[in-house]
Amino acid sequence: MCAAASFDSFVVLAEMRTGSNFLEENLNAVPGLACHGEAFNPHFVGHKGRHALFGVDQAARDRDPGRLLDAMRRESPGLAGFRFFHDHDPRVLARVLDDRRCAKIVLTRNPADSYVSRKIAGETGQWRLTDATHARRARVRFDAAEFAEYLDRLQGFQLRLLRALQTSGQTAFHLAYEDIGDVAVLNGLLRFLGVAARLETVSDRLKKQNPEPLSAKVVNFAEMEAALGPLDRFDLSRTPCFEPRRGPAVPGHVAAPESPLLFLPIRGGPVARVEAWLAALDGTGTDALRRGFTQKTLRQWQRQTPGHRAFSVVSHPLRRAHAAFVAHILPTGPGSFPVIRTALRDSYGVPLPEAAPGPAFDAAAHREAFLGFLRFLKGNLAGQTGLRVDASWASQTRVIEGFAETVLPDMVLRAERLEADLAMLAAQVGATAPALPPPETEDGPVPLSAICDAEIEAAARDAYARDYERLGYGAWSV
Repeated sequence: MCAAASFDSFVVLAEMRTGSNFLEENLNAVPGLACHGEAFNPHFVGHKGRHALFGVDQAARDRDPGRLLDAMRRESPGLAGFRFFHDHDPRVLARVLDDRRCAKIVLTRNPADSYVSRKIAGETGQWRLTDATHARRARVRFDAAEFAEYLDRLQGFQLRLLRALQTSGQTAFHLAYEDIGDVAVLNGLLRFLGVAARLETVSDRLKKQNPEPLSAKVVNFAEMEAALGPLDRFDLSRTPCFEPRRGPAVPGHVAAPESPLLFLPIRGGPVARVEAWLAALDGTGTDALRRGFTQKTLRQWQRQTPGHRAFSVVSHPLRRAHAAFVAHILPTGPGSFPVIRTALRDSYGVPLPEAAPGPAFDAAAHREAFLGFLRFLKGNLAGQTGLRVDASWASQTRVIEGFAETVLPDMVLRAERLEADLAMLAAQVGATAPALPPPETEDGPVPLSAICDAEIEAAARDAYARDYERLGYGAWSV
């Protein structure tokens, strides 16, 4: 264990709705400790509505997060720290994990509870509660696919923490949500940090929100119970600290209703088109496709399906980047990423319109905005920005490498020759390939063909050099 006296800073590694506000409230009541909120949240600095800390504004922090880290340690009285979630600036995570003088506090909560709590907070707009008479109530609907993705993100982040600590010979102080209310545990944390002061009582300023059981907070609780049944109890409780290491979770994999084919979708590609073909292979609709796999149910499917074949489909990197841009970045409606969109405008110089693009946003404006997005992607994919690498634009080679940790794709098909490739795949399992549905019409107000030129192509190749090289792509053509 690291000697407590060696720490000169700390980080609380947590997630939304795990009690991190409450933990911070108690830490800040201790002389010699200062926790500065979500200092590296991509949308604010420290706390909502704030955009500077220790004289470092948000733009300067985004350019060089080390400036804020150094200022925080230098100017805080006593031991300084902050809260860090999985979608905060990844450059900061790498730095603090490598820093043995930064104490690690890992805070977790039952994922089912934190998932429901987050949905309620999103519904009511109430993220903190100091007066129980002001509590807002809501009941929410459990979405099994959404929860599976949520759990995957939590586990992926915690597994990264676990491996970093193991390989560097460090240890962390582990706290569960329920532990924060135990003054003896909090004083144990203070001892770990090397702080002489002790708490007499736990802060009572923040009030527990939505203390009712899950059955009273979820409108489709029976469906929730059924959906969570295949998961072992570790997946629903303290997975982050004690679960044995896993490969990538597989809730997005899709199997044919009867044929021994497993589709490994890459977001941004022709996913809907392939799913329709996969269903037609067995003469059904897409509702009959098998989804929502867990590690356990995927292994069962593999054992029960001799001769199975797994496949994925890659697309030209430029076309896929444009698809992500027009689906998630350019618009402001459903499917858009408003927080990332705002950050791209305010911190990364991408010339996006403030609202949804109107008639004045012509092909030239579309081209400039997309070019700015491609330049952002170069830094984003290299871990040089404070924003997450979304699955819609992650490098396809990275996605496939992740698949291979659990399922080795037998075939990686090409979107540009999909019909011929799917016919070969069907022949491998003794099936006759159905007609492939027509390709989706190009999305967005301006087609890629109207703006693609040498500069656009070069920016895409710069961002996705690995995909171009390893997947053998040349210049994009219609």
